[in-house]
Amino acid sequence: MEKDKAEFIKELKNRTKDIAIRVINLQTKMPDNQASWVIGKQIIRSATSVAANYRAATRARSGKEFYSKLSIVIEETDETMFWLEIINEAGIFPRIKRKNYIPN
Repeated sequence: MEKDKAEFIKELKNRTKDIAIRVINLQTKMPDNQASWVIGKQIIRSATSVAANYRAATRARSGKEFYSKLSIVIEETDETMFWLEIINEAGIFPRIKRKNYIPN
């Protein structure tokens, strides 16, 4: 059982870091205009926060601290999804290019 938990934690650390890297790569391909700069800064902040706060949650010293940190992860994940929706719905980044950076 412990090995499964450790593997899950490791996999989720890797997946959240991968999403952060994909978002950073996505932002570097966005158009060079003010809207893209603002949205790019926000999505990079939220996506990297997901990864960083998940890592912090795995080091929690108590159940309450874990819950608190995981709540931040959920909030930042939702914000990242919001910015991805804005990018999509505003047509900032063509779908054909986006598919290389945004996981299904």
